Amino acid sequence: MFDYETLKLVWWGLIGVLLIGFALTDGFDIGAVVLMPFIGKTDNERRVIFNTIGPHWEGNQVWLVTAGGALFAAWPLVYAAAFSGFYWAMMLVLFALFCRPVGFDYRSKIEDVRWRQSWDWALFAGSLVPALVFGVAFGNLFLGLPFHYDDTLRSTYTGSFFGLLNPFGLLAGVVSVSMLVTHGAAWLMMRTDGELQARARRCLQVSALLYLFCFIAAGFWVSFGMQGYRLDGVLDTGAVLSPLDKAVLQDNAGWLANYTLHPWTMAAPVAGILGALFALLMAQLKQAGLAFLGSVSAIVGTILTAGFALFPFIMPSSTDPVSSLTLWDATSSRMTLGIMLVVAGIFVPLIIFYTLWCYWKMWGKVTTKNIEDNQHSAY
Repeated sequence: MFDYETLKLVWWGLIGVLLIGFALTDGFDIGAVVLMPFIGKTDNERRVIFNTIGPHWEGNQVWLVTAGGALFAAWPLVYAAAFSGFYWAMMLVLFALFCRPVGFDYRSKIEDVRWRQSWDWALFAGSLVPALVFGVAFGNLFLGLPFHYDDTLRSTYTGSFFGLLNPFGLLAGVVSVSMLVTHGAAWLMMRTDGELQARARRCLQVSALLYLFCFIAAGFWVSFGMQGYRLDGVLDTGAVLSPLDKAVLQDNAGWLANYTLHPWTMAAPVAGILGALFALLMAQLKQAGLAFLGSVSAIVGTILTAGFALFPFIMPSSTDPVSSLTLWDATSSRMTLGIMLVVAGIFVPLIIFYTLWCYWKMWGKVTTKNIEDNQHSAY
């Protein structure tokens, strides 16, 4: 079995894998539903959009549940501090997500225009709000969150929900939304045809350009307008540590220290930018599959860019930098991490294999004719 230090690093990577898995799978159905009111001109076209994601959206949602469970088990201090500090933001996401299962199941049950339009906008909100809030949350990590520990390790959060809605947090939210809309548009390009496919292609071009502008703007903001944190001294990273057993300096200009120390990490922002440019080019050339691969690269690059910049910090504190949580001092016991690693090693590959099998078996374009022929069985 791995030593404690290695297990901490492994679980930092695995949490990242789960977040990327959620963004890649649930991301395209979120993006597709956000686009639905604008590119679905008729009821049948909107039903086409729903049925491209209908067989998969529930399975995609599992990645979010798994990431939350892994966060609780691997980093209990982060789970406690984040879920108390982000309480109202998390409740907003939770109630927004309630719209999705109900909306998918009941939207087409009644042939009434007002009924279906109401559910269309409920599903739109249930997809847009999580995409925006998750981006805002990531943006606030770079600014630091207003929490601290006392000498008995009781966490106190002194911020508010509206405090999260600062300019940089909102910019990060726009990056998140535009990134997922690009992913969803590429998905619809692959799974639809005709005029609906053409509208999805045009939306991809707009959202990819918006993503590029906001992602690069956020990068400049972090690099030249923000001060990051750095651990001072040498920690015994293989030991059980208290969050207060460290010294933190605010001299990491722009959170760029890791990029200077490990130049290979620059591959992450490059992948984000080149992925969006590639998706844009392939959309222009009407190559849907390649455009989707470009959006995949943009998502992976964006999440890794944030992870590499913040490492080893997971939840920086703006009110007391010493209280900042890192992967070294926020983790569970060595036994817990070891047992979880065995479980993850067995079930994550099975989940990935089953997910890929589902996509393979249910692949193909969805057309308005499919909807007309299956009025009572289709979403």
